[in-house]
Amino acid sequence: MSTPHHEEQHTSMGATPTNGAELTRQAVSATLHCLTGCAIGEVLGMVLGTWWGWSNGATIVLAIVLAFFFGYSLTVWPVRRAGLTWGRAITVALAADTVSITVMEIMDNSVMLLVPGAMEAGLADVLFWGALAVSFVVAFVVTVPVNRWLIARGKGHAVVHEHHHHAS
Repeated sequence: MSTPHHEEQHTSMGATPTNGAELTRQAVSATLHCLTGCAIGEVLGMVLGTWWGWSNGATIVLAIVLAFFFGYSLTVWPVRRAGLTWGRAITVALAADTVSITVMEIMDNSVMLLVPGAMEAGLADVLFWGALAVSFVVAFVVTVPVNRWLIARGKGHAVVHEHHHHAS
C-alpha cells in the first residue's frame, strides 16, 4: 500500500528533469558513476599493460576493455538487485552507459597519449599517475554535458533511474 509520502517521493525521484539544477545534478551523479567504473578499468589496464611492458596500443585496448567491463558492471548489479533479469539488466547498462563511457575513454586515453612521456613512464613515475589523474578530470568535465543532454531526453542514466524507481 502506498502512502502519500511514498507517492510524493516516487514522483519527485522518478521524473526526469529536462533543465535546471536538478538535471545538472543528475548529470554530475551519472558522470561520477561512469567515471568510477571507467577509472577502475582504466587504472587496472594501464597498470597491467605498463607492468607487462606492452605497447601503447595494446595497453590502451586493455584499459578500454576493462573500463567498459567495470563501467557496465556498476550498472548491471544495482538493476539486477532491483529485480531485472540478466538480459534486461545488460540491455539497460548498454543503453545507460555506452555513450558516457565512450566519451570518457576517448578523452582520458587522448590525454594519456598527448602528455609527452606519460605512456612510457613507469608505475613508480609521478608523470604516469599525474597524467592519469588529469585524464580523469578532463574526461569528467567533457562528459557531464553529454550526460546532461542524454538525461534531458530520457536517455543515458535516465533509463537506469526508471528501473530503480519501479523497484521501490
